[in-house]
Amino acid sequence: MVLQQVKGQPAAGGAAQAEASGPVARDKSGAVTVTVHAKPGSKHSAITEVSAEAVGVAIAAPPTDGEANTELVRFLAQVLELKKSHISLDKGSRSRDKLIRVDSSLSPEEVLRRLRQAEG
Repeated sequence: MVLQQVKGQPAAGGAAQAEASGPVARDKSGAVTVTVHAKPGSKHSAITEVSAEAVGVAIAAPPTDGEANTELVRFLAQVLELKKSHISLDKGSRSRDKLIRVDSSLSPEEVLRRLRQAEG
């Protein structure tokens, strides 16, 4: 019981922080991070949804040999109008839930605006 409360506390604090900015936030180093739910193997790369938890991204590449991760970085760079070198996969290389790091002067609000603009 005590363990659940302790486990739940950081999650609640983290959830409140994530809610305030949605799937886009700033990490401790000042970089902007985007929580992505990847859907590899799609016909076209596209932003499928921007929810409070994550940005859904359909990826036109199979989830083998890192192809989907490479395409995800390329596609997000295009959507955010940044160079590929400004986008990196921070966490989740083998998972559908990923944390993308955006190293640029864009604010979290601007990143979220561009993602929502591309949603369709």
